[in-house]
Amino acid sequence: MVEIVRELRAKVLFDRGRRPAFRTPDGRHVDDQQLDHGAWHFVAGAHPGGPPLGYIRLSTPLTAALFQSRAFLGDVEYERILRDAGVTDAETFEHSRLVVEHRARKLGLGAYLNAVAIGAAHALGAKMMIGTSGTKDGQHEFHERFGFRCVEGTRRYVEQYTEDVVIMCHDVAAGAGEYDELVTRMRAEFPALAAVEHLPAARTRHERPKSLRAGADTTSWRPVLLTPAVAADRDAITALLDSGQVREVHDSIETQLEELIRSREPWLPPHEDLTQRRAEQLGGLDPWEYGTWVHYPWSQRLVHVLPREEFRLVRTDRNRGKIERPQQRALLGKRIGVVGLSVGNSAAVTFALEGVGGSFKLADFDAFGLSNLNRLKATVHDLGVNKAVISARQLFEIDPYLDVEIFTDGLTSANLAEFVAGLDLLVEECDTPYAKIAAREEARRHGIPVVMDCNDRGMLDVERFDLEPHRPLLHGLIGDVTADELEDLTRQQKVDLILAMVDAERISPELRASFGELGRTLSSWPQLASGVALGGALTAEVARRILLGQECVSGRFYVDFAELITPATNTAGSLV
Repeated sequence: MVEIVRELRAKVLFDRGRRPAFRTPDGRHVDDQQLDHGAWHFVAGAHPGGPPLGYIRLSTPLTAALFQSRAFLGDVEYERILRDAGVTDAETFEHSRLVVEHRARKLGLGAYLNAVAIGAAHALGAKMMIGTSGTKDGQHEFHERFGFRCVEGTRRYVEQYTEDVVIMCHDVAAGAGEYDELVTRMRAEFPALAAVEHLPAARTRHERPKSLRAGADTTSWRPVLLTPAVAADRDAITALLDSGQVREVHDSIETQLEELIRSREPWLPPHEDLTQRRAEQLGGLDPWEYGTWVHYPWSQRLVHVLPREEFRLVRTDRNRGKIERPQQRALLGKRIGVVGLSVGNSAAVTFALEGVGGSFKLADFDAFGLSNLNRLKATVHDLGVNKAVISARQLFEIDPYLDVEIFTDGLTSANLAEFVAGLDLLVEECDTPYAKIAAREEARRHGIPVVMDCNDRGMLDVERFDLEPHRPLLHGLIGDVTADELEDLTRQQKVDLILAMVDAERISPELRASFGELGRTLSSWPQLASGVALGGALTAEVARRILLGQECVSGRFYVDFAELITPATNTAGSLV
């Protein structure tokens, strides 16, 4: 849509050759402005999905540094005007680029578009609006009818527009002049208007709209971290915003700074004014320059966060009392491998939330399917995406400073050594017998502890190969079977082996009954989200103990809700 409105603006501004700057030598109409990103765009047409006939842009305080009026006046004069009006940057919106096709000018679109932008600014909390206006055809007089006033001494000739341009300001409290009733109506309608998106109608009921033909991003998983205090990164942020790859900018740095201050000084009263402390923390930088801007290409979001150490200090502040700062730092120095990212996804996400591990290796060959939505914490827009990719995205959206590697072929004989190398802990949650045994063989060879949750009866398995280098795999339940012997098993042999691994005598009646129905009435063995969530909690608890050198022995343990939540275990007693 941005490219469509840019072309529309350029065509109208070109005005049959009156403003040649808006057409390139090869005949293209161009009006590319960085200010388009992070702004509201209002487009008018004859009907939803039809060609645009008119347009206006409303820029919010988020992009105040890029306002046309600021560039026109210079920072000093711009800030003087705001100061004289008694408003701040945070209270000032800019409206610009009001254009209407020649064939539609008799429809009154200009007045309605102006009213929509002004009403939206009112609804969004503006105290003042500012903008540039041409004067050749009386545009400034048109805006005066909406309550705008020309700022004395700002009129001057601009070559690009081939006319005199003047700065105009609108005091929200003073109303909208002769169009006050229309603006008031548009302000009331703005919330509903902002929630509506129209797709072009398909030609036939069997033909999808063009806007539905683009494929989703199923491959990107690593965010881009940019530090605006560094010149090259500052340029990269500008280029990113210009590229059209950002659909949403999220900046809560002021709130994050307050949380940082309070995490360091928890004794401060709740309503203490932190203005001076924030300024000291910024050290002379503008808020937008502080910390890191993180671009997530799969969601096209650009998010502003604190610098790494400060981000992690605040993010894990409420772990204190259970995980103290020295322990937090020790855990962030650990590297964890997770194989199988259904139950393993719950483990990886819980680890990241809790700060257990600063580096992760994730392996899964499978794509996320609709039937996985019963237990894997993902969404419908993740369908078809590799589970390792989904998990990496989720981890980076919790902590963009993590170190993550992914193996989208799963765990294979070709990548096994690479995957296990350098790990401090391995979480094994895959369904393939070969991978389960091969992972343990390699972990035992390197003295790496292995943790597994069975997703049935809360069964937790711990193998401390770091303390017991000759310990039998899976506590000897499968004998001396090696991974090389498992690659060509039949389906029934795989089922028998897995039953041995999980100790068939101890599994729940429901799981035991399901094995005979696999491939008949059941497509796979049953798993529930509650069991997967429990598995994430159990593996995180054990991982934290192991990595911090706390007591945790090898063995198999059960956190069985069927046994734990019964009348006999009720500690509250009866109210009858």
